Amino acid sequence: MTRDQQLAAACAAEGLDPNEALQIGGQYVPLLQHGQELHISGQIPRVGSQVVVCGRVGERCSEAEAQRAARIACLRALVLLYQHLGSLERVARILRLNVYVQSAADFTRQSEVANGASALLYQLLGEAGVHVRTSVGVYQLPKNAAVELDMVAIAA
Repeated sequence: MTRDQQLAAACAAEGLDPNEALQIGGQYVPLLQHGQELHISGQIPRVGSQVVVCGRVGERCSEAEAQRAARIACLRALVLLYQHLGSLERVARILRLNVYVQSAADFTRQSEVANGASALLYQLLGEAGVHVRTSVGVYQLPKNAAVELDMVAIAA
């Protein structure tokens, strides 16, 4: 399967359509290209108008649910790349991924939550999906989302 076909299949499993415009939540652009660099604004696990994974990880949200949240947020970022470039085949590399996890006071497995996104990038993009990453525990996120992530990619 091509990258685009894999993206479509992964999106369908979560109720996303890679050809539909994604809802954003403010006065900003979801993707900005500067030269070959593509900067993707923070994405939360929103499907349509609903944030599907909410709450503090380690309290109201399990680690597995948070990994799914990271995967959905990552799919949204990939959809933005797909829509902007016309194909994921034009993604030369994911450079950086920042993952923010709304965490309970004693939750320390932010890296394991972020693996939900990192594994998806490798699954869909192979070596081009290998990236550097920061995962951070935070007290709150927009719309009570369990996870938010942003990324930087390079266009081919």
